Amino acid sequence: MVLAIGFGVAASMTTFSVFRAVSGDPIPWKSHRLFVPQVDVWGPAERGKDGEPPAALDYRTATSLLNEHRGSMQAAIYKVSPAVQSTRAGSHPVNVDGHAVSSDFFPMLEVPFAFGSGWSRQDDERRANVVVIGDTLNRRLFQGRNSVGETLQVAGKSYRIVGVLAHWDPQPRFFDIVNTGGFTTTREDVFLPFETAVGAGMASTGNTGCSKSPSEGGIAGLKESTCVWISYLVQLDDADAVRSYRAYLDGYARQLQDSGATTWAPNNRLRDIPAWLDAQHVVPADTGVSLLVALGLLIVCLVNTSGLLLAKFLRRSGEIGVRRAIGAPRGAIYAQFLTEAGMIGIAGGLLGLALTGLGVACVHWLLPADIASLARVDLALLLLTLLLALVSTLLAGLYPTFRATLVQPTWQLKSQ
Repeated sequence: MVLAIGFGVAASMTTFSVFRAVSGDPIPWKSHRLFVPQVDVWGPAERGKDGEPPAALDYRTATSLLNEHRGSMQAAIYKVSPAVQSTRAGSHPVNVDGHAVSSDFFPMLEVPFAFGSGWSRQDDERRANVVVIGDTLNRRLFQGRNSVGETLQVAGKSYRIVGVLAHWDPQPRFFDIVNTGGFTTTREDVFLPFETAVGAGMASTGNTGCSKSPSEGGIAGLKESTCVWISYLVQLDDADAVRSYRAYLDGYARQLQDSGATTWAPNNRLRDIPAWLDAQHVVPADTGVSLLVALGLLIVCLVNTSGLLLAKFLRRSGEIGVRRAIGAPRGAIYAQFLTEAGMIGIAGGLLGLALTGLGVACVHWLLPADIASLARVDLALLLLTLLLALVSTLLAGLYPTFRATLVQPTWQLKSQ
């Protein structure tokens, strides 16, 4: 019985640890106020069966939305992977990953800073050569000290460090699902002003989708094309703001239609973060199926445990009859047998803890690294494992205990 409970609970909690990691809300306190707009610049011929517009924005649309400032905060985002180098003697260039973003990115996502802060909207407008670096890069280049004000060479140009992030690793990467697929082990080492990066010709190292090839290569070609390569987030604080922004997107699409840039009716989307993660299928479907299979295994183990408890308790019918005959109430029988079931549950839970730890370790061999790295054994999982083992065993013991209390003392005494 202990083995059955231990294995059943361990299977359930191992799969739950993965499901919990991949299905969690990355910014629960404001995810319903952050929205991802989509605008159809490709037309019906490029739509899938679901009729969805492209998941990212083209440059013209992204800059138009930025310039209009229709949300309380908004940010255009694209992925970059430049070489960076400290100006200190003897330093060497290193390749890093990061994003080019608008200044609102940091306050909108409440990004934590160890030193300094993000840049201003004025820095956006004048395409200032400023940079925010991650905590890992700061330790690598500056030994973790306050490097605000230092100069960093990024893709061959000098940038002034204005901020250093504290540890920040949101999973899934909700602000750039298009390029990360949701989960990634890649660190965010640098953040550059969006227009500064575009003006410097810094290439996008993320996904780029085109309905037709650009007229020229590089960023210059992307700017003049309908290729989509820019993620976008906007903060809308209430239902009225959401309705107004939807109307604005439709109006923008109609302007494109009136100008001859498009020939189709508006086909826009505006989803908050939870809806966006769901639409992009960020949570792998097999994790939910695995959780259901594991719960099914737990139920089978509980049914088996219930049968074993029933046989165990009924073998003690003589003892029950004698105790009832000398005045023991049914409640005392319930208390004793459920206590015994509870002890079995605790023992199974302790075994389940060890097996869950082993299971989470084995997950790293079975799942992609970016997802497996999120599964962890913490205090909450430990307590939940013990609680599940105890409660499920008590539930499994209810029917056997009930049957045991139905023993008639007179019949048992006569039979003996």
